[in-house]
This record gives sequence, C-alpha cells and structure tokens, in this order.
Amino acid sequence: MKLPFMKETPLKVPYSTVNVTGLLINRLTTMLEQLSDSRPIVIVCVGTDRSTGDALGPLIGASLSKYGCPHFTLYGTLEEPVHAMNLDDTLTEINRRFHNPFVIGIDACLGQVSSVGCIQVGFGPVRPGAGVNKELPPVGDIHITGIVNVGGFMEYFVLQNTRLHLVIKMADIISLSLFTAISNHAQLSSTKDQTAAADLH
Repeated sequence: MKLPFMKETPLKVPYSTVNVTGLLINRLTTMLEQLSDSRPIVIVCVGTDRSTGDALGPLIGASLSKYGCPHFTLYGTLEEPVHAMNLDDTLTEINRRFHNPFVIGIDACLGQVSSVGCIQVGFGPVRPGAGVNKELPPVGDIHITGIVNVGGFMEYFVLQNTRLHLVIKMADIISLSLFTAISNHAQLSSTKDQTAAADLH
C-alpha cells in the first residue's frame, strides 16, 4: 500500500541535474494539489543580501516579485529582506492579514560536501538560523531549501565565502519552478470551478 504523500521523503536534487526544473515543478504541483482552494498561498523567502550564501532567499523573492503573480503573496526580497531581526514581526503580520495561510518557507542552508548545490523540497517548515546556532521561529507548511555550502565549521565565514554563481543559478531554478507550479495549481483550480459551475446548469 502506498503511503500518503505527506509521509514521502523530501525531494533532494542537484541543481545541475538534467530537467531539474521539471522535477521540482512536478513535486511542488503535487504538493499544492492537496491544498484547499480557500487557503491563500504566502511565500516567505528568508535571508539577507549582506551574505553571499544567505542571499538565496532574497534573490528568489526578487525573481518572484518580477512575475507579478496574483496567486500568492510574497515576503522577503533583496529590497525588503526577511531576516533574524524582523522574522517574528513578519510572521505576526502574515497571521494577522491571512486566515489559515499556506506558507511556503524558503531559505539557504549548509550541508555535507556531497550535498552542496542540492535543492530540497518537502513538507514541514524551514528552521532559519539552525546552521549558525540561532534560535528563530520555524517557517512554512512546506519548505524549499538550497544547500549553498558545507556546514559544521565556522558557518558565518562559510556563508560569506559562498560562490555567488551557485546561489544565483539555484535561485533562478527555484523561482521559476515555484512560479510555474503555483500557476499550474491556479489554472487547475479555475478549471475545476468552471466545470462545477457548468454542472450546475
């Protein structure tokens, strides 16, 4: 018997994989299929542009903001980043503005050498600051993380010395994949509504 999707292992895929965007779109679209149409989608991109490695979230936010998509609300861009100093206030504002929001948490993280460059998508929140021993609130019903460098030693220094090329490549892939998956979900929801309306006549 197949386990419910919620139990499945998170998708973890190197950014250089052939058709990485297609793999991410498929997984994210499947995750969004379980979402009630009444729940607003809120994306929270955590990070700061003051550190190369930690700029993954704000870069994704900046890319998503250019699409001007009406199907989600976005927090965390290069212009207005969401970071350790304002994360609590941001989450408070989201809960005040939205009823039962579906939050997608996005953040950079550190990992093993073999995992650097991997993008991970799964259920449950991101835990900002865990890699640098900061106590910050968890973010998201689902998470998207990019492993930008090696963890375990001098994390601040490692984040500062992460290659910008890697971070930008991962940000481009994640933002396009997420935008496409949300657009697919909105289109499917609209088609269902039209079909239901037609059935009533």
